[in-house]
Amino acid sequence: MLPAHLRRNDDALKVIREIVESGNDGPVLMMNLNRYTQEAAVGARILWCTPVFGQAVGTQHIDEILAVWYPTHKTFLDLSDAPGAKESYRLRGACVAYAVIHRCSGSNSPLDGNG
Repeated sequence: MLPAHLRRNDDALKVIREIVESGNDGPVLMMNLNRYTQEAAVGARILWCTPVFGQAVGTQHIDEILAVWYPTHKTFLDLSDAPGAKESYRLRGACVAYAVIHRCSGSNSPLDGNG
């Protein structure tokens, strides 16, 4: 089981499932805000990230923001069943001290030149 600070928000996931089941599923952009543990800095390799250099408002400390575009909400929900997901979640629990994932409009794919 994931630590409390990494557990999924059941209410938000219910909304996503309702979108999937509505027959009107479409693209979604998920903004991941992560703060890492000290252990994560040892031997970790970040493949892509947008570092955070501070914030103009508020006091939330995060180390990186990832913008992940999915073709459908179902694609996002299916992540937990993907090959290697169990190990991925285990590693995430070991290196992420704090995480928030915001659901945003995904109507403009980053690949279509309109995003």
